[in-house]
Amino acid sequence: MNLTLWIATGLLAAVALVGGLTKAFVPKEKLAVQHGGEWTQDADVGFVRTLGVLEILAAVGLTLPAVLDIAPVMVPVTAICWVLLMAGAMITHGRLGQFMFVLLNSVYLALAVFVAWGRFGPQPFTG
Repeated sequence: MNLTLWIATGLLAAVALVGGLTKAFVPKEKLAVQHGGEWTQDADVGFVRTLGVLEILAAVGLTLPAVLDIAPVMVPVTAICWVLLMAGAMITHGRLGQFMFVLLNSVYLALAVFVAWGRFGPQPFTG
């Protein structure tokens, strides 16, 4: 179970890092023409960059607290925050009729729920 939670956490952290770096550093105009990035057309550049920074912080919060054994409770807390972020992403993509992205975000949401449940419940980092 612990290994499965680590794999799920690693996948989420990778998704968060790649998405965050993209939103934080790729020009909004480039994002807007990419499949799945159409939502950025009407979004303020500051909002897009802020989401990027939050996703980078999520990647850090999903991994480093446990790896460094400094406040490992932040891992499931970050997973819950990721659930909220994915719920917003699902709503955004749903409004644009991008149901494949809604499905993809629901997978990420489910992984985050699993990590939060596992780390708050049967496999916490602290004994």
